Amino acid sequence: MRKVHRIFFFLFSCIWLPACGQKTFDEKMESLYRYTVPVIQAENLKDLLAKEKVYVLDTRTPEEFGISHIAGARLIDFDNFKISMVQEIPKDAEVVVYCSVGYRSERIGEALQAAGYQHVSNLYGGIFNWKNKGNTIYNKNNLPTDSVHTYNRNWSQWLYNGIKVYE
Repeated sequence: MRKVHRIFFFLFSCIWLPACGQKTFDEKMESLYRYTVPVIQAENLKDLLAKEKVYVLDTRTPEEFGISHIAGARLIDFDNFKISMVQEIPKDAEVVVYCSVGYRSERIGEALQAAGYQHVSNLYGGIFNWKNKGNTIYNKNNLPTDSVHTYNRNWSQWLYNGIKVYE
């Protein structure tokens, strides 16, 4: 009987337990977002960048930005953000904010909306999803890179396409 219990526990541990705590990328995003800022998909941002003027704001840390960022993005450090940092951006301009996965950028997006910015979007899944979808990112020398700062080991699980960098 004891052997049957061990076999059952082994099967339970290997099959059921991992599945119950595992989330998909979309489920993880759903658990993080308040959806107070409209999201924009990577494909739509790519199209937008090709067609018109858009301000892309990276809300991560300077270290994260130096490892990789989207072409043309401007660093707006989440921890030191002040609305005066973007005062030259017209209130009716297209503005897209992003971070690693979209949580910090959603908070900055809320601040921009509160300050009167009318067309603010949050990049769905942040730079992780941008890279996961096969889009190009650039390092501090504006050279293409596959490295993405993933904040820490835990968050790195959401980067499927690229080199994971964290301290």
